[in-house]
Amino acid sequence: MRRCVFLLFTWIYTALSAPCIPRDFGNNGTVCVCNATYCDSTPVTEVPDIGFYMHYTSSKDGLRFSTIDGVFNKELPADSNSFQLDFDTTFQPIHGFGGAFTDAATMNIKTLSPDAQENLMRTYFTEEGSNYHFGRVPIGSSDFSTRPYTYDDYEGDMQLEKFSLADEDLLYKIPLMKKAVELNPEIKFFAAAWSAPPWMRTDNNYTGYGFLRKEYYQVYARYHEEFLNKYEDHGLKMWAISAGNEPFYGMLSITYYNSMGWLPRDVGTWVANNLGPTICKSKHSKTLIIGYDDATSGLVSYVNETFSNGLARKYIAGIAIHGYTDTSIPANVLDGVHEDYPEKFLILTEYSNGSPDAETGILALGSWDRGEEYILDIIQNLQNWVTGWVDWNLALNIYGKPNWRGIFGDAAVIVNPESDEFYKQPKYYAIAHFSKFIPPGSIRIGLTHGMTSVKAVAFKTLKNETVVVMYNTYLTDQNVTIYDSRRGQISLKLPPKSIHTLIYY
Repeated sequence: MRRCVFLLFTWIYTALSAPCIPRDFGNNGTVCVCNATYCDSTPVTEVPDIGFYMHYTSSKDGLRFSTIDGVFNKELPADSNSFQLDFDTTFQPIHGFGGAFTDAATMNIKTLSPDAQENLMRTYFTEEGSNYHFGRVPIGSSDFSTRPYTYDDYEGDMQLEKFSLADEDLLYKIPLMKKAVELNPEIKFFAAAWSAPPWMRTDNNYTGYGFLRKEYYQVYARYHEEFLNKYEDHGLKMWAISAGNEPFYGMLSITYYNSMGWLPRDVGTWVANNLGPTICKSKHSKTLIIGYDDATSGLVSYVNETFSNGLARKYIAGIAIHGYTDTSIPANVLDGVHEDYPEKFLILTEYSNGSPDAETGILALGSWDRGEEYILDIIQNLQNWVTGWVDWNLALNIYGKPNWRGIFGDAAVIVNPESDEFYKQPKYYAIAHFSKFIPPGSIRIGLTHGMTSVKAVAFKTLKNETVVVMYNTYLTDQNVTIYDSRRGQISLKLPPKSIHTLIYY
């Protein structure tokens, strides 16, 4: 009888789902097409009774959240190739997943009709979509803006009397961030500045080899406080604020987009004497400070030197990383940082891949290979103490624009205003297989296995659900077994290049 009820539940669940409308642009994969009247979605329903599981699959061959149910086998023991869950071994709690409200992203979203905008925001910020819980926002411009600017480009304005938000904030970022809050009241925002106003810098520029002049240390701390004030005036509070985006990159003489260099000892001094006390004494005292915010290639030495200042270590709550060097830097670097600073959470705050074709200027829409890079990067980071994973631009156009320095990129969602459509790329589903099912507060649990062809990670949610995410890296089917000593076995055949999320009590 219970099996019949479960089958009825699954049938109703499937009927409520809105399937993907695929389109193949000839780039080794497909997108799902959405517009003002339709967008694929997968509703979240109650997890089935003990002894049953739900199984969601997306694949290179075109599956997108294909859903089936299954029953545990209690008779077979675990073998050496099984994925064996270990509930007694726990690791980091999860803060969440999300994307960035850049000028480029929000401008592109606003080129769509109101109904298409609604569908795009719902596809990110509702449980039927990605269930994002994080939004990152630049303080002023980033390279993905149409121009370089800060909030006080008036030289010598020591009292910040002319500090003001830009049109990009008021017309694009803030309205869409408010919409995200409407769709998911639990969303958390965090912010980072790419550069101080040029008049505060040693090179009087937005780019290049430049540092914050020491006489402006306190002014720049108040600049961050004023940003928090202005956004709170619009009903948007920040969960965290960064000490600065990509400070290591800003120390390179080849820097050609918005960035400002910070020597690690200098940023430690600034946080200890200026930013930390300023935020803690303000009405934003609950806003966390996160440090580093750069690629893992320079992580260890930079953090060690920054934290040689004991006050800086006290004020900085978490260590932010970017994923651009993840394939070349051993993942156990993160393990070492966690061991050295166990009181600090690790969070990935930026990742993207891909750029337009050099000849056509158009992105490789539907590329599964780029989606696979996302999957593997998320798994690698989650396996090594990272508590959150935040994508870069929420949306770009088919040319990867705008970017004021001409460094165009790719995104999980691509907007086409000419047809009033947007395209959900494989990388969108790559993130959603995690973000949709692993809510904040979940805990990573032990998972051991003997297979190299399948990457996997497991979690326990606050509702006591078990979530396992797996990816078959091979071009052939892979037979896998998941063993839970309490429930039994799940035996699966994973199609080539496919990602899977399993959830059960």
